[in-house]
Amino acid sequence: MQLQGSATTTVGKARLQIRRNIGGLACYLGIWAFLAIFLIYPLIRLFYDAFTTYEDTFTFMNFYDFFTDSFYLKSLVNSLLLGVGTVITTSLIGIPFAFLLLRYDFPGRNLFSYLSIVPMIMPPLVGVMGFVFIMGRAGTVNVILMDYFGFTKPVNFMYGIHGVLIVETLHLFPLMTLSIVDAMGKISPSLDEAAESVGSRGLRKFWDITFPLTTPGYVSGALLVFIWTFADFATPLVVGIDDLLASQAYLNIVQFVDRRLFKMGIVISAIMILLAILFLIVAKRYVAMKDYSSLSYSMIERKSLSRSGKVGVVVFLSSVLILAFIPYLGIVLDSFGKGWALTPIPVKYTLQYFQRVSIETPKFILNSLLYSGITVMICIVIGVPIAWVMARTKLPGRDLLDSLTTLILALPGTGIGIAYLRAFREPLPFFETALIGMWVVVPLVLGVRRLPYTVRGTFASLQIVHRSFEEAAESVGAGKPATFRDVTLPLIWKGVLVGSLYSFILALQEASATLLLVVPGHEMMPVGIFNFYMGGSVNEAAALGLILIVLGATCLFAINKITGARAGGVFG
Repeated sequence: MQLQGSATTTVGKARLQIRRNIGGLACYLGIWAFLAIFLIYPLIRLFYDAFTTYEDTFTFMNFYDFFTDSFYLKSLVNSLLLGVGTVITTSLIGIPFAFLLLRYDFPGRNLFSYLSIVPMIMPPLVGVMGFVFIMGRAGTVNVILMDYFGFTKPVNFMYGIHGVLIVETLHLFPLMTLSIVDAMGKISPSLDEAAESVGSRGLRKFWDITFPLTTPGYVSGALLVFIWTFADFATPLVVGIDDLLASQAYLNIVQFVDRRLFKMGIVISAIMILLAILFLIVAKRYVAMKDYSSLSYSMIERKSLSRSGKVGVVVFLSSVLILAFIPYLGIVLDSFGKGWALTPIPVKYTLQYFQRVSIETPKFILNSLLYSGITVMICIVIGVPIAWVMARTKLPGRDLLDSLTTLILALPGTGIGIAYLRAFREPLPFFETALIGMWVVVPLVLGVRRLPYTVRGTFASLQIVHRSFEEAAESVGAGKPATFRDVTLPLIWKGVLVGSLYSFILALQEASATLLLVVPGHEMMPVGIFNFYMGGSVNEAAALGLILIVLGATCLFAINKITGARAGGVFG
């Protein structure tokens, strides 16, 4: 009887293990099904349309037409130059910002650390509006120059490619700063000491030792800055610039008259995605040329500065942040101001614009909160298992999952938006409406676009949780789901939450994809801001922009309170 009971127990355990394995396999296949349907298939469909005629005949003529059109070539060159220019300007700000915040102690360092991230929460679309209100032709600065300094005509601060460069730089330099801080935090102080012992000091030590070791972080930041600038079409259009690839892709797709232009919009999107993939491959290969495996997070002993050094640092950081916060001033003034025309500041103040966007037309705010919330749920349901697979298993396809989540970061929002337009324009099985005609397409595309942030946040937390905790739970009979729920999740929840909050912030401010996939009646705040501004209702656009900023700042404050962990780069 005892042997029979033992055999029964063994069989029961075996069956339980089989059920667990089947459940795990189903979960893994579900992840791949999601990525196949909502990432891989749209990209394949986009490239299929780019390489075929309307009669489904394979052709290279679409690309031939692009590369023989002088305007499109000019747009390509302008986009590349703008992207490279933004990388250079954000580097000039972000590298010293990161170095000073990480290596030196000075008054207000913690405040500067927080404020240096805040510009990232303002979408470029809102930022360019704020700059126009302050530095546009009829903005505060030009009114003062003409009224009090004898200028006979306004100075063109904003209208042109230089205006786009200013906006993108002051919006994206926090990305560069965060990436450099993360990389510098892995450099052992002993390397600095060794360099100083042989006479390498100051800038020479920085360029010979410190900066080369930040290559993974710097390349990550540079890639993100380049791609974000490369894919932004709303900001250039606000200041009248349309000879950029992203702008042309958007304009060609939203016009419904010329089939050739529509096809060229698809081709441009395919080219943008190909270039993004190429840049990603080159960046990863460049990082792989050297060995950085010895780098790990180290305790940083911050150095003291002389009185003049402290003053210089505070002046530099304050100057950058003052410039970065100019659009905030413009948005605040225009959202409350009334009768602001040819005067430095509004002559009256009112709450009527907030009433209109929050009470009379609350759909923008409600839709943004709802769809961003659903986006976070998608990111958690898909992203946390992906991070666990990457950190805890050696399943087939694990490395490919890692590559795909990295690829998502590099994909231009304009390109993925147009890919969805092409892939999901036909009714789904068992549905009478195409996916692009349903509101759910917005949180789906946002879920894909913002998935890497939840994955990276969770993965980073899993890396610091020793497997022995999970092994101990499993040794007493706990299955993997129970182990994850009862042991792992309580230890990694901060990473999951921080990654999810980043996903939420970036979903709130997404414009590139949502402007293309908008379903009437289901617009989010960036779409409302764009429509209000382009329709001449600039005060309502500013009011909605300020609400968006407050929501983003609240999430950023929560992240700052939850954890002081650094945000990692694209390559870990």
